[in-house]
Amino acid sequence: MSQGQASASGVGDKEGKRVERIARHMRAIISELGLDINDPNLRETDVRVAKMYLEMFHGLEEGSEPAVTTFPNEEDYQHMVMERDIPFYSMCAHHFVPFYGKAHIAYIPEDRIIGLSKFSRILEFYARRPQLQERLTEQVVGFLESNLQPRGAMVVIEARHLCVEMRGVRKPGAQTVTSALRGAFHQRSVREEFLDLLARS
Repeated sequence: MSQGQASASGVGDKEGKRVERIARHMRAIISELGLDINDPNLRETDVRVAKMYLEMFHGLEEGSEPAVTTFPNEEDYQHMVMERDIPFYSMCAHHFVPFYGKAHIAYIPEDRIIGLSKFSRILEFYARRPQLQERLTEQVVGFLESNLQPRGAMVVIEARHLCVEMRGVRKPGAQTVTSALRGAFHQRSVREEFLDLLARS
């Protein structure tokens, strides 16, 4: 039994086979870098990385989009609903290193509303895959638009990318900010309200 097979025990058969296959490729990378796979600190690294990837890319396993229940807007609420400073992490599709930060999500209801906790679920679903920050921002606002048909929606994401901090230009602390908006948020007054709420401590 291989090292990967031994260490993948305890998980489902299908997942265990995936762990073994990913670990095999990771062992080849470790060897190609000239590292000793039998070093005590590296002995299980291939399997740990394989399991980590399956966990971090879990969003790829759950279908085309998260299942989020919506509710009738019985109160006829017509003003902005915002959840800000939602933490997230994802993996850069270009370099397979993390980027992480916080998202600010808002919408103006029409006929349907969602529970506030669902903002985090939507964000996490799209973040848990090889990702681009620009695409992540568009996917979250697109989900709100498709599932709620709100009067408007807006998403702003602020993130630090380790591919910028650890390699290339090597600029620790640099932040990337992306935004996507729909409907009423194209109006300057609505965007200003969003930014004003965002700026409050």
